[in-house]
Amino acid sequence: MNIPVRPARTAAEDAIAATLQARLQARLDAAAGQGGLDGRLGELSADALEAFRAHGLPNRRVEEWKYTDLRAAVRAFPPLATAPTAADEAEATFRALDVPHAARFLFVSGMLARGASDFAGLPAGVSARPLDTATAVNDPLLDRIGSLPPDRYDGALALNTGFLGEGLVVKVEAGTKVAKPVHLAHVFPAGEAVAGFTRTVVVVGDGAELTLVESFTGREGVAYQANHAMELVVGDGATVNLVRLQEEGAAALHLGTLMLELGRTAKLNVFSLVQGAALSRHSVYGRFQGIGSHLGVRGATLLKGRQHADTTMFIDHAVAGCESRELFKTVLSDEAHGVFQGKIVVRRDAQKTDGRMMSQSLLLSDGAEMDNKPELEIFADDVQCGHGATVGTLDDKMLFYLRSRGLPLKEAERLLIQAFVGEAVEFVEDEALREVLVARMVAWLEKRAA
Repeated sequence: MNIPVRPARTAAEDAIAATLQARLQARLDAAAGQGGLDGRLGELSADALEAFRAHGLPNRRVEEWKYTDLRAAVRAFPPLATAPTAADEAEATFRALDVPHAARFLFVSGMLARGASDFAGLPAGVSARPLDTATAVNDPLLDRIGSLPPDRYDGALALNTGFLGEGLVVKVEAGTKVAKPVHLAHVFPAGEAVAGFTRTVVVVGDGAELTLVESFTGREGVAYQANHAMELVVGDGATVNLVRLQEEGAAALHLGTLMLELGRTAKLNVFSLVQGAALSRHSVYGRFQGIGSHLGVRGATLLKGRQHADTTMFIDHAVAGCESRELFKTVLSDEAHGVFQGKIVVRRDAQKTDGRMMSQSLLLSDGAEMDNKPELEIFADDVQCGHGATVGTLDDKMLFYLRSRGLPLKEAERLLIQAFVGEAVEFVEDEALREVLVARMVAWLEKRAA
């Protein structure tokens, strides 16, 4: 007889489960006499609690988390964030990334700061509601929560769903060409460690166009925990550009989950710049629902010290004639650890699929480490797919050439590194956003060279 072996639960897991239970009970009490626990969302949270009790935090025995042992990394669970004070909002406003001409929504330690968010400044054809308001009016867009991949247990997403309650629902009407970016700014300004959980649903109608920006920043030296998830639905013929900048404080834990669905002839380009957090994980789940669509997922990661950053991706080609492109550049210094796991699945009916995936890494020190795991799983016979991964150091000949022209070693390294990551950044179509990203990367490189 086979008896399943379950490791003893850690103190952090016990604290998380207890906090989840107390949170659900409070919502149950508040919903008494009103038809249940927030309807379907309450059911999702309850299911997430049960799943967490069964599986706990993911660890290295879970294949998708073998390089990022969250169970070992999370030793304590801080208290949940509470409503921000005026001082917190002012500090967060000061620290938030400045995106030119954007409509900004500010989250302070995972809590939506409504007075500091630009609800009134949204262009015509774009609407946004806080998650609790959307729940109160039974917004049909909430049906998107839990409807997209993954279809298996994901510990980070389960926690986000368990603590579901704070977030934003954004809708772009069909045919709307949104002229300015929509910026979701997440800031942890407090001097004490807290845990914040946010959920965003974005539905872009048929033929619409949108540029969406997410930024994540926080106070240095504070071991706060940020967990954010987004469901993004791109309608038939729509075009979306999503830019994500993660610059959490150096002691923080950052968990992000991006769930994507593309309609017929849709176009979605995603770019992610990772520089912050002691430990970060960004999981991307993409699914093609309509033929003739394009998905580009690209990113650059710059790490130093003992930082650990994990990008894990699952792209599901479920229909024919779609194209996906994935390119990730990683630069590791000191004893930093980078992880890239990418999997493209081509279903039996997804003929004429064109999928390409590449991870390229630079190691700037002997103590740096990079783990790559690109995968293809193909069930169709008329496809063009490929994947690859490279890990290396800076070219000695190029360094010698630049130094022979009078450049100091650090400056020569900076130019070569900037050129290396620049290939991925070039895919950001918005020139102002591209300049913001380049400036952030240059600042990181100059700080390293100092």
